[in-house]
Amino acid sequence: MTTHRRGNDRRRHLILFTGAGAAALALGAALPHLAAAEPARSAEARSAQAENAPIGFGAGTTGGGNATPVTVTTLAAFKSAVAGDTAKVVKVNGLIPLSGQVDIGSNTTVLGTGSASGFTGGGLRVKEATNVVVRNLNISKPVAPADGITVQESTKVWIDHNSFSADREHDKDYYDGLLDINHGSDNVTVSWNTFKDHFKGSLVGHSDNNGAEDKGHLKVTYHHNHFSNVYSRIPSLRFGTGHFYDNYVQGADTAAHSRMGAQMLVENNVFRSTKIAVTTSRSSDVDGYAVLRGNDLGGAATEISQVGSFTKPPYSYTAEPASSVVASVTQGAGAGRL
Repeated sequence: MTTHRRGNDRRRHLILFTGAGAAALALGAALPHLAAAEPARSAEARSAQAENAPIGFGAGTTGGGNATPVTVTTLAAFKSAVAGDTAKVVKVNGLIPLSGQVDIGSNTTVLGTGSASGFTGGGLRVKEATNVVVRNLNISKPVAPADGITVQESTKVWIDHNSFSADREHDKDYYDGLLDINHGSDNVTVSWNTFKDHFKGSLVGHSDNNGAEDKGHLKVTYHHNHFSNVYSRIPSLRFGTGHFYDNYVQGADTAAHSRMGAQMLVENNVFRSTKIAVTTSRSSDVDGYAVLRGNDLGGAATEISQVGSFTKPPYSYTAEPASSVVASVTQGAGAGRL
């Protein structure tokens, strides 16, 4: 059906579809799949495709490469180890409490050991840096104003196989974002992570008023992530270009959100117990754009006020069909799954 709404003293045409009709009318049926269907494989094999190098906009990110690893067990040792721009691989052993954020230098790989290493109470910041890899960490309860991870004014970043979490027992502003990408950052891949029990999942582009810095940037790929009991921002994208494919979303109020002219391709995802799977028309003065194809909406609605032009990402990838995403993601995503 077609409805109209008022917002910011203006009327906009809002197309609201539910179920299979959303996928078809949002180009799910009108456009062919530009990525070939993946042959049947085990979840472990599908996860292994992301083990050695990032796929998507973050392709080519190597972090510390083959630098000799240094293992740290304390916050002081970690801060020292990740400083500077020389190539380095820093292994985190154990769960380290912190407040605020620790800055990560360029050409760095941060790697958790086992399945229970990482940080709680705060997070990491990649600021004015390039070529950074963060993998296999547990990052929990980042008390505001700290995000679990912030990527700011940075390029070539790979966030992979981490477990992000908080709780829904506090006010929505008690914790900050689990993963936020802002201030003109570019070429980021977010893959095989879990995001759990939080209000504000992943914000890309922090403000409607930052177009001068963000337009032409904020190119981000999200694939094979599991969002469970995360209220919104899965992700929320302003100004940039986002590819959201093969993700599993459970228990969201509003999931993928394209705004302020952003272009988003939403492909082969699975949504369950979700009210709005994709929207282009909330919260900002300017709508975004979206193209949907191959998704299993699970009864969720979509709000597509503007169909986008971003249909073919400028990189090679293989999107597995939505029918295998739940098994693949639940078995392969998160810390301890490398």
